[in-house]
Amino acid sequence: MSGLTKNIIPDNVKKIHLIAVCGTGMGALACMLKEMGYDVTGSDQRVYPPMSDFLARKGISLMEGFRGDNLSHRPDLVIVGNAVRKDNPEAVRMMETGLFYCSMPQALNHFMAKGKKTLLVTGTHGKTTTSSILAWILYKAGLDPSFMIGGIVKNFDSNYRIGNGDYFVVEGDEYDTAFFDKGPKFLHFDSSVTVLTSIEFDHADIFRDLEHVKQAFGNMIGKIASGKLLIAYDGDENIDGLIKNRNCATERYGRKENSSWRLGQVFIKSSWTFFEVIKKGEVFGNFKTKLVGEHNLLNALSVIAVADHLSVPVDAVSEALETFEGIKRRQEVRGVKKGITVMDDFAHHPTAVRETIKAVKPFYSSGRMIAVFEPRTNSSMRKVFQDIYQLSFDGADIVCISVPPLLEKIPPGERFSSKRLVEDLKSRGKDAYFFSNTRSIIDFLVKEAEAGDLVLIMSNGGFENIHERLLKAL
Repeated sequence: MSGLTKNIIPDNVKKIHLIAVCGTGMGALACMLKEMGYDVTGSDQRVYPPMSDFLARKGISLMEGFRGDNLSHRPDLVIVGNAVRKDNPEAVRMMETGLFYCSMPQALNHFMAKGKKTLLVTGTHGKTTTSSILAWILYKAGLDPSFMIGGIVKNFDSNYRIGNGDYFVVEGDEYDTAFFDKGPKFLHFDSSVTVLTSIEFDHADIFRDLEHVKQAFGNMIGKIASGKLLIAYDGDENIDGLIKNRNCATERYGRKENSSWRLGQVFIKSSWTFFEVIKKGEVFGNFKTKLVGEHNLLNALSVIAVADHLSVPVDAVSEALETFEGIKRRQEVRGVKKGITVMDDFAHHPTAVRETIKAVKPFYSSGRMIAVFEPRTNSSMRKVFQDIYQLSFDGADIVCISVPPLLEKIPPGERFSSKRLVEDLKSRGKDAYFFSNTRSIIDFLVKEAEAGDLVLIMSNGGFENIHERLLKAL
């Protein structure tokens, strides 16, 4: 039988195998399925702590490496991660033996979203923070939500939850779905409410240019049915052009006077940010949060709009925002040594780097901002953002740029140059330095950093455990 005819989820599934199970999303999915009572196995190329220990504690049988024999127990369903290529030995065996298979978003739809109202958070930036705030507000309001999020929400100490309530919160990633489905993941979800935070060029390994990205988001918006709600940021002209003449109801949020939801007065006191929310020209409420930066206040504003649409009481929203602890690896203080604060952040896109520096600087005004950046995403290792990155570090006092760790994956003519970025930063009057390895960055910071300074380390990877190594060296 042709493999393509098997891209469905059969009835009476008991045994499920996940190929590339150690990714954040696939690992969460495996745990959710195990908690639902399925017999779950998984395989990955590099099975190592902490994910391997985490999955083992959940009772999930892990197999090191990809081999056709990993499917010899003939699972009822194989879930294929988007990092899996069609020549993967398990993918080949899966097709040869006619096993049923699906992608991660297909599985989420079938096992988690079925019978629930999906709340979809999309956009180039802010998906994890926005969906995390939304999940916490729904939980605090007693609505017992389910969710799957791309980061560890500190309030839950997890990136997933199976609840008995009506709502399923999920990040809508524009990245491709699987080797047998090159469309964006977010096209799989039939949402009751969709939040759209931003549209910029990213994922240069998938998208040709900004127009290609806009086409994907346009397809997603076009799928939103009449009677469903789109809540879209008002400060992005790429969004403006895509939401005209659509069937769905639309509410805008941001700073513009004519938007349904508007950020009012904002002030910072101690470690708190206080902000006013205006709904259709009238004060809706005043809130306080430990989130920092206007971009995070806008994320919170979009969630307040969702919560109001779902009739969540304002008091519950206020309490949730006040008690929201954030997400690991998003402006997370890893430690303070000798008065020097070491902060970890996931920022990698030029806009995210700029906004993160801008957001945290007011809270550390007694010392210098030392920005440490590792370009390691498929986009940041390419030269597509070469000229733009130099504009992202204006708020920093000292800038440390590392060489990309996996540059050999990128064709020579397409590679990003960290050395050139440092030269460009110096030409703009910045105190900037290039480093060929992590050890040399740590040595530099130990000599350079002083009490009161903030060392903001930005990378979407582990960065060779630079945070703990630096704290130990200090």
